[in-house]
Amino acid sequence: MAMKVITPVKIEGRKDLDVRAGDTVRVWQKIEEDKGKFRLQAFEGLVLARKHGREAGATFTVRKVIDGVGVERIFPIYSPMIDEIEIVRRAKVRRAKLYFIRRKAAKEIRHQMRRLMDTKDESNVAAIPEAAPVAAEATKE
Repeated sequence: MAMKVITPVKIEGRKDLDVRAGDTVRVWQKIEEDKGKFRLQAFEGLVLARKHGREAGATFTVRKVIDGVGVERIFPIYSPMIDEIEIVRRAKVRRAKLYFIRRKAAKEIRHQMRRLMDTKDESNVAAIPEAAPVAAEATKE
């Protein structure tokens, strides 16, 4: 049976943490390697939403793009598995939830593909990102 090591969370510090939609954050999460051994892994991205205010079940959604693929994670604010939350950059946004960013990113990839296909140059075909076939299938639907 694996032993879980739970570190206490500084609830007052997390309560005062002002993470808002539009912020770029770096979340340091504890990942269990072997029995009882942990390492820290950073997940840096754009905060799309913060939900449930300051209550015990409060969460925030972070999105980043890895190799042309969008990855989203939902982090509980008061989780003991989160070591630290750093606010890297603040941005002024006019929405409380930035879910439209998902469609905007896919649309941008489709436009890039269209520009590459319009040139009909064989040398540019190699420059298509790996996510391009997935975006091409999405445009057919």
